[in-house]
Amino acid sequence: MKKSVLAALAVAAIAISSIGAHAQKADPTVGGAAMYPTKTIVENAVNSPIHKTLVAAVKAAGLVDTLNSPGPFTVFAPTDEAFAKLPAGTVDNLVKPENKDTLVKILTYHVVAGKITAKQLVAMIKKGGGKATLKTVQGEDLTASLSGKNVVLTDAKGGTATVTIADVYQSNGVIHVIDTVLMP
Repeated sequence: MKKSVLAALAVAAIAISSIGAHAQKADPTVGGAAMYPTKTIVENAVNSPIHKTLVAAVKAAGLVDTLNSPGPFTVFAPTDEAFAKLPAGTVDNLVKPENKDTLVKILTYHVVAGKITAKQLVAMIKKGGGKATLKTVQGEDLTASLSGKNVVLTDAKGGTATVTIADVYQSNGVIHVIDTVLMP
């Protein structure tokens, strides 16, 4: 009888420790870099090796202070590969001072006020009969839907982006990495 009680206690201890480890699960890495939920969106983005173009664009647009503020924000963060899909010269042209207004519109179109986790976004899509409309900080809407288990965002021009890494928690919101730049 003692062996069965000890075995049951051991199983319970293992279950409790694995639940605790799961609850303290770290953010996913982004481009192999650790992301920290205690840092802001900008502080984490500058450490991501796959978001160099986005960071340069945020700086050129003068949005660093905004994305370092308390928020919370949900950011759909295009990778360097996403920016590379744009026509040649587009990024170089957008970061010029004379195009700051256009750059701000594009970048703020990737931001939604509030913290929306992937689970919440999927629930919104299901509640909306397969689609959820998200009002961006820029003022226009994004449409979220599911393709299999993937969240797909459709922009105002009909372009689509897929969430490739979800739920990268920040001190002032959450980032979802996407594979295409969205256009208002």
